Amino acid sequence: MFDTVRKHQKLLQLILMLFIVPSFVMFGISSYSGFMDKETDLVKVNGRPITAQEVESAAKRQAERVGGNLQIAQSLQFRQAILNELLQQRILGFAVTNLRLQVGKEALIRSLQNIPQIRAMYRQDGSFDDARFKQLLASNGLNEDEEQFYAGQAFDLKINQLVNSVARTELATPKLSEIVSTLHETERQVQSMSFDAKDYLGKVNPTQEELQTFYNVNSKLFESPEFVDVEYIVLKADPKEDARAFNDKADQFANMTYDQAESLKPTADKLKLSVQSQKGLTRSGPTGAPKDHPLANPKVIQSLFSDEAIKNKRNTEAVQTAPGVFVSARVVTFHPAQILPFKEVATEVKRQVSQRAAEKLALAAAADRFAVLQKDPKVSSGFASPIWISRNKPANLVGPALDDVMSISPDKLPAVVSVANPGVGATIYRVDQIRQPSSGDSRIHQAQARQIQALAAQSEFAGFMSYWRDAASVKVINPLKPLSSGSGG
Repeated sequence: MFDTVRKHQKLLQLILMLFIVPSFVMFGISSYSGFMDKETDLVKVNGRPITAQEVESAAKRQAERVGGNLQIAQSLQFRQAILNELLQQRILGFAVTNLRLQVGKEALIRSLQNIPQIRAMYRQDGSFDDARFKQLLASNGLNEDEEQFYAGQAFDLKINQLVNSVARTELATPKLSEIVSTLHETERQVQSMSFDAKDYLGKVNPTQEELQTFYNVNSKLFESPEFVDVEYIVLKADPKEDARAFNDKADQFANMTYDQAESLKPTADKLKLSVQSQKGLTRSGPTGAPKDHPLANPKVIQSLFSDEAIKNKRNTEAVQTAPGVFVSARVVTFHPAQILPFKEVATEVKRQVSQRAAEKLALAAAADRFAVLQKDPKVSSGFASPIWISRNKPANLVGPALDDVMSISPDKLPAVVSVANPGVGATIYRVDQIRQPSSGDSRIHQAQARQIQALAAQSEFAGFMSYWRDAASVKVINPLKPLSSGSGG
């Protein structure tokens, strides 16, 4: 079988671009050459620009690869991700060139032999299906310019090998993993004393003047959220319908809602769908609606609150919200956020002012008690019953509370620490004993070792990219800008 691979080596070399490094395939070797006008330059790597035109072209190709339409390719977020990928590939390409890495044809062939799509082209008698192979090349827009594609695939494999070698950073010593596991298993006996704002609410009574002043200064807190009134259409697959027929309808649905973006009616009429309406839709979705509601989908919501939908009243892209379900919507009326009058929010204003005043009293009481305990931490009166906690078993301690308790020096016990709970009050913790468990959980040890390994690899790769970014003199020329409404380009 491998003799056949070698026999077709020249053609097989071309296909590597399809599978080894898909992101690089998306951009192509041609993106490593040529200069454009400076006003179109976004970033320069080693003096060579990445242009706005390259980003737009790469975005369109990638959108097509993932089955999306042009609206996806035009979004700023999508194009920024494409630019980031282009930049990373350029930096890696610079590193490969400067390191003078080499890859032989045998290595390329071995890589091809591991690709399922290539193995599938062998017939039962062991012969290779040239026609299918050439069809695969043609379907991906590849011709038989051997030297160009050989250079492209070889470059991709070098980058792939370089990235893998950097990511395979090994832990310097297993001792580090053991130390981390020991720190996570070490237990401390802890008592707590809470000072909650709710316990001090009875001691506060804000005046009308205080309430009005708070409202005036914090009016944004009492703002009604923006919302939209929308129309939408839903295409659902009929279980009795042929899959190919539905796919044709789905394509029509996506194309018509995009091409005739000023209205949903043409699409609805063509596909015999009803135009439905929804008022008062916020960024949180339709109030009280089930999770499978067409407008509850995050992608639909995001599209409806985009500038394109709000300012230009254009249909959103067709979104598949569930298997066999596609949705497109458009904004009919946009209602901006508004500051609510004081009378409508007076009760909420008083609640917030009272809560903040009570929290200040709780924090003051905690500070006074903490000052006393620091002088004599052996005093345990007022504390809750002791519990044993560790980083592996933190009980109800999280975040800063756990960090502060676990950072208390074992040479200074008993000891106390005070931790503020924003919006609630404060809690004082008292630690008087430390112990090591008799045995650890091997599964937890292994998981922690893997986490340390992953963090080490990420850190190594980040440092590697930072070094080569500096070496390649990466310079940002112009920021990536949103496309104008008229650019479909």
